[in-house]
Amino acid sequence: MRFRSKRYRSMMTKAPGKQLQPLPEAVDLVKDCATAKFTESVDLAIRLNIDTRKADQQVRGSFSLPHGTGRDVRVIVFVDDNAVAAKALEQGAVKAGGEDLMNEVLGGFLDFDIAIASPKTMRLVGRLGRVLGPRGLMPSPKSGTVTEDVLTALEEFKAGKIEYRADSAGNVNVRVGTVAFEQNQLVENISAIVRHITDSRPASVKGEFVTNVTVSSTMGPGVRIAM
Repeated sequence: MRFRSKRYRSMMTKAPGKQLQPLPEAVDLVKDCATAKFTESVDLAIRLNIDTRKADQQVRGSFSLPHGTGRDVRVIVFVDDNAVAAKALEQGAVKAGGEDLMNEVLGGFLDFDIAIASPKTMRLVGRLGRVLGPRGLMPSPKSGTVTEDVLTALEEFKAGKIEYRADSAGNVNVRVGTVAFEQNQLVENISAIVRHITDSRPASVKGEFVTNVTVSSTMGPGVRIAM
């Protein structure tokens, strides 16, 4: 018989199982179950009725959460203009550059969460596909990470803009804040991203699009939301 800690057993007595909860109550449950000794993140899992094998049913993009994510995002910027690279570093980029930055990534540098690139540098960034692709870090126009205005994109992602992408099973997993956020902040972040993804429904999808939405903290149980 598997041993369950006192903390785990206490959390499970609060969790509603598969019962759907109104969004405010779901957020309250997640915050109540977050008893770890660190500030847990709050994560959202959205199950979509899509066939990811079809090119016209890919769901990917970026979105600015009303209250950010509560996380200091590490961003690198691929740009071939030294002046712009210098400004990017001033704005908080971890690293910025062109071929020199490409070589650093090829050499094993991966201490970043988002990579932004200008269109002109994609000839260099394309060589990093095998490194960045499997990690979900490859810049893309669809996610707003390939752009002429890399400085604005950097500012937006540092301020809480998130990337999202459906995995092979049709799930979109995103961070929507931390348990230190107020209830209304989490409710507004969750409502906004669910509404955005719902509005991004591919035209070829038949029937129900969003089939399940679950919110949880880093160490807590998932709570299904009635949206």
